[in-house]
Amino acid sequence: MSDDEQDALDALEREASDFTKDAEIDRIRNAFSLDAYTVLDLQPGVTESDIKIQYRKKSLLIHPDKTKNPAAPDAFDRLKKAHTTLMDEKARTYLDECIADARRLLIREHKYNLDSPELKADEFKKEWRQKTVQVLLEEEARRRRQAKAKLQEEGRERRKEEEEIEERKRKRDQDKAWEDTRDERITSWRDWQKGKKSEGEKKKKKKLKVIG
Repeated sequence: MSDDEQDALDALEREASDFTKDAEIDRIRNAFSLDAYTVLDLQPGVTESDIKIQYRKKSLLIHPDKTKNPAAPDAFDRLKKAHTTLMDEKARTYLDECIADARRLLIREHKYNLDSPELKADEFKKEWRQKTVQVLLEEEARRRRQAKAKLQEEGRERRKEEEEIEERKRKRDQDKAWEDTRDERITSWRDWQKGKKSEGEKKKKKKLKVIG
């Protein structure tokens, strides 16, 4: 094989590799982000080892250092987030429960039983995936409402606490102002008492003079 022919084959291989990377990047970015299995192109129920292997394979394929595709960093971040979700036991259990709920809802809607042959059909699997998207969206909306309500409640509690702090501060300021004017009030009271006593003495003298 001549050098030119080898160069041509190498170029074709690079083009094929770039096409594969670009296709995978597009797939990840178009995948439903709330379903980590979809992002990693895995089926529910896989082992932790399968998740690790798949993540490593996909991350090596689309890593921003391995491709010039400008969308690679975004796809890589999505892939990494999906991997983190599935490696977290609590998050993965939540996702598995949502997927199971979607299946139960479909079985109930179609009035199937667990032995129905329709459950193995591709059409059911497709419908199951769509139902999973719906369930996850509803759960996410509920989670956001709860988070918003929690923030509002925390805001009310914070405002209440701030008002209580401000009230205590006003009370301290009032007590301090009262204490700071104590001497002045005592002096004013004494001056008032002296003035009252002097006025009384003047009236007494005047009265005595009239009698005399």
